[in-house]
Amino acid sequence: MSDGANLLAEMNDRSREVFRRVVEGYLTSGEPMGSRSLSRTMTEKVSAATIRNVMQDLEFLGLLDSPHVSAGRIPTQRGLRMFVDGLLEVGTVAKEDQERIDATLGDSDRDVATLLDQVGSTLSGITRGASLVLSPKHEAPIKHIEFVSLSPDRALVVLVFADGHVENRLFTPPAGQTPSSMREAANFLNALAGGRTLSDLRRTMTQDIARHRQEIDVLARELVESGLAIWENGGEQGERLIVRGRANLLEGATEGQEIDRIRSLFDDLERKRDISDFLELTEAGDGVRIFIGSENKLFSLSGSSLVVSPYMNADRKIIGAVGVIGPTRLNYGRIVPIVDYTAQLLGRLVSDRGKG
Repeated sequence: MSDGANLLAEMNDRSREVFRRVVEGYLTSGEPMGSRSLSRTMTEKVSAATIRNVMQDLEFLGLLDSPHVSAGRIPTQRGLRMFVDGLLEVGTVAKEDQERIDATLGDSDRDVATLLDQVGSTLSGITRGASLVLSPKHEAPIKHIEFVSLSPDRALVVLVFADGHVENRLFTPPAGQTPSSMREAANFLNALAGGRTLSDLRRTMTQDIARHRQEIDVLARELVESGLAIWENGGEQGERLIVRGRANLLEGATEGQEIDRIRSLFDDLERKRDISDFLELTEAGDGVRIFIGSENKLFSLSGSSLVVSPYMNADRKIIGAVGVIGPTRLNYGRIVPIVDYTAQLLGRLVSDRGKG
């Protein structure tokens, strides 16, 4: 068992109930919970003085904190973690929420990118947090690659996929490129790429260049090698992470320190940094994961919580992720099933589109 589970198991019924009611009250109101109000809700009749003693013990254990002198208690990050792992009661998705999510995905005429954007907007609206949707990489076989010179220091690589999807990515080509070296590089890549996905091409590109390096001149080889960096980073990073509902995070923020933390979070989201890390958060296993405060390596400066789940294609391969980020006093019991339900629907949607 984890330390939290051991600690929870060692508590008596009274301590466990006081702890649970403090956390639930805080998650509902955002306010510290006092002994007098708790004494009116306890299962057994207990004095406010007795509850104060219990809360002091829980504070000593690092589970509760007192934000102000003579104020009530709020859970610490450790306390929230223990509550989420051992006492959280996860409900089902409310019918109204389910209908709103279903309606978002119901229009089969829209492309996947538009649908994912709509899902993000709906999710942020339902949860009153910021939604994060990581869209899948395009994995159809490549049909054709072309380089187009726009200026001496600006070029375009055009990727045409077998399913008709087209991606254009701007990049800075190596110095000295000519129209003929661009044609030679494109011909070289097209000979290698036929019928392979972008991921397949990435995996073997370095070996292919080494094996055939005598077949193309230096300029064309430099262009092909620079393409590796383009396909790893260009275009994808800014486009794949869809963030909606940032303004929701400002609701209820009053203290200057709290507003500063949210601004820091905004900056992180604006830069859309560590997108690969966002997907890695989900790869430890199927299902929803909850990251509280500093456990969340993406947004640890913001004092926020992230509820995130991967979604999978028909082959049970993780292809994207969906999540909600908000203050640590999120309504976890409600948001967890919403994120889970949305992830499952997205997986089915993307799988069905792939069959079309």
